[in-house]
Amino acid sequence: MIDLHTHSRASDGSLNPDELIRKAARQGLRAIALTDHDTVKGLDRAKDEARRQGILFIPGIEIEIERRASGEFHLLGLGIGRPSPAFLEAVAELSRRRELRNREILDRMNEMSIDVTWEELLALARGDGTGGDGAPGGKAGTSEDAGQSLGRPHFAALLVKRKVVKNHEQAFVRYLGEGKPFYVPKAGLEFERTAALIRESGGIPVLAHPMSLHVAWGRMPLLLRELKDQGLAGIEAWHPTAKLRECRRLEDLAKETGLCVTAGSDFHGEVRPDRRLGYTCGGREIEDKFLENIPVS
Repeated sequence: MIDLHTHSRASDGSLNPDELIRKAARQGLRAIALTDHDTVKGLDRAKDEARRQGILFIPGIEIEIERRASGEFHLLGLGIGRPSPAFLEAVAELSRRRELRNREILDRMNEMSIDVTWEELLALARGDGTGGDGAPGGKAGTSEDAGQSLGRPHFAALLVKRKVVKNHEQAFVRYLGEGKPFYVPKAGLEFERTAALIRESGGIPVLAHPMSLHVAWGRMPLLLRELKDQGLAGIEAWHPTAKLRECRRLEDLAKETGLCVTAGSDFHGEVRPDRRLGYTCGGREIEDKFLENIPVS
């Protein structure tokens, strides 16, 4: 059993990178990829722990891609064993854009009389009750202070904590989802450039959870061919948010298009208890066969 799509507290998961690896070891996983959103900050810590635990580690990332149509376009970079300077600068650019977006979401919450400070958000992300510099009442910091790539799940957790909503799902349905009061579009990177940066860093670009593109099945084959011509190497045909028949159809499309197939749990930990490490759509174990085309060091 393996897993090629997971998140740690370096982005919006609930486990630290080393805790994630230890959990994978306890569950008997042979290999795991850490693919935090728009950051590589947790990779070294996870790699070191994977070496101690005897697990094959695949350094990765999940990057937001700009898209004019509806739906979300996320790109996995799997096997980025030697991040190039240009790749690291692109990730830093995303971090700066994410910071601006988070500040705007916070402003909107305060405008609706949900009084929240930046320090409170950072403390929640860190899992403590301190201010921005790690001390009670500390000065304002940035998301880098938390060692994390902050995002909407952290705002959802904050809304739950304040008892504005009952749970994570309700936070998105009422406030954080597209078209809702606290929704701010997320800036992404251009696809062809990002695919090239992943490749020059030793990895392969894989389309994450393709169903989130909201593309009609009749359009999907053409889109996959276009993306392949621009550098796409594979698609995550197996994802827990898709139906079994959709996963099978995506796998067939990938093979017809000459793309590799991957599978993941999109594990986040306690913040998404419906996602189980090592399991994908329909509660299926993620098999070793999906490692075939993944660069490993």
